[in-house]
Amino acid sequence: MITQTRFFVTCIAIALMSVGNSVIAAEPAKPALEIKQPAPAKTPPAATASAPKDKTQAVSDDDINRFTNTIVLIKDFYVQPTGDKTLLNDAIRGMVGGLDPHSEYLDGEAYKTLLMTTSGEFGGVGIEVTPEYGILKIVSPMDDTPAAKAGIKASDYIVAIDGKLVSEMTLQDAVDKMRGKAGTPVILTVLRKGEKVPLTFKLNREIIRIASVKSKMLDNNFGYVRITQFQEPTAKLMRDAILNLKAKNQGKLQGIILDLRNNPGGLLETAVQVVDSFLDSKHLNKFKDVIVYTEGRLPEAQYSAKATGSDILAGAPIVVLINGGSASASEIVAGALQDYRRALIVGMPSFGKGSVQTVIPLDKTHALKLTTALYHTPSGRTIQNVGIIPDVQVEELQVVKNKNDDDLAMIEPIKEYQLKNHLGNTPTGAAITQNDLGLARDDFQLFEALKILRTIYMLNPPQKTKTNS
Repeated sequence: MITQTRFFVTCIAIALMSVGNSVIAAEPAKPALEIKQPAPAKTPPAATASAPKDKTQAVSDDDINRFTNTIVLIKDFYVQPTGDKTLLNDAIRGMVGGLDPHSEYLDGEAYKTLLMTTSGEFGGVGIEVTPEYGILKIVSPMDDTPAAKAGIKASDYIVAIDGKLVSEMTLQDAVDKMRGKAGTPVILTVLRKGEKVPLTFKLNREIIRIASVKSKMLDNNFGYVRITQFQEPTAKLMRDAILNLKAKNQGKLQGIILDLRNNPGGLLETAVQVVDSFLDSKHLNKFKDVIVYTEGRLPEAQYSAKATGSDILAGAPIVVLINGGSASASEIVAGALQDYRRALIVGMPSFGKGSVQTVIPLDKTHALKLTTALYHTPSGRTIQNVGIIPDVQVEELQVVKNKNDDDLAMIEPIKEYQLKNHLGNTPTGAAITQNDLGLARDDFQLFEALKILRTIYMLNPPQKTKTNS
């Protein structure tokens, strides 16, 4: 019995090693959440042998025996019967999962979920997570979802789902437990920095429809555009939003705030299109017009995107808001606009997810999501594990209305014109208005960003040029 099982498992091991050397050149990857699409492979599978090899890591007969013996012992002695297919899937999952937090084996259900997520609609609570310390770190809650409404924050840690420890689940199992039919409840146990005890959130799942672009006027001259995720239509939606804001403001804007806070990323090509909307490719004169480039081991992983368009704002100033929940494609946008000094970056350091994942189909229902390269900003900065450091750091503070209603004094010192029975006229264009005060209470970082944007415009108003559309 043992000999027959060992023979079967040895065949699996040999097949696995053969497949491992051929799938990379099999079929071009399809873009997923933060993925570029590589060019179709033109070389036979054996061409992957040209990749650098570490001879000290060569597989020996002892290694193969250890692998096959492990499967044999599980099949013969584990307390519950375990099928060959389960062991095979778990072996692949463990092999890929051991590479880095973002590489993943996508079985039939996980592959369907990924394709469903990129379509912009799915059932769940609306959070982006990444494994860390054996539990789940929240990259960001998505706007207008159960998680965001309940007060879950970026950098929180999920330690249990419906009372079951996350440390005892795979990443896919944990994600599957949070997703489900709209209207059904799920309980998340969360650790948060500064809190002495775990927090419990009871959420009702909803159909998550991601509206990737939101916009509004902050006052009569400055616009606000928020990108929640980089999907296929996002760049066009953003441009349309800016044109609509211009139309509402007599055809011009003195500047905009581009809000990328808690944006977990998305499609690389879309991020490039967003940056290209704010750069005048005819007048860059540095970094060879590059918006972002990647470096990896194989030629297919080399990628570079250049600016080709014109500036939709015709030079009007931009402030980009980021925080610890801004990741991947968000960091590409912030980094490129910062390098070209096209925008001032305000907020807190970003997440630091600067790696490229490529989805490589294994067959019609299974795929590998593998980290294949690292992003670089136009100046050559790496994003991975570093993130984008804001030009002006502003923490997420809260202005609380006090009993004496003098919270204006908390924001800036009292001026003569604010005193009761003061002499003379109240100045027009006072630094802080009642509308600003309401904004400060609702969103202190946005309030500070608007002050900075006004200052930039005042010090360096754009020259009158033809508006691009």
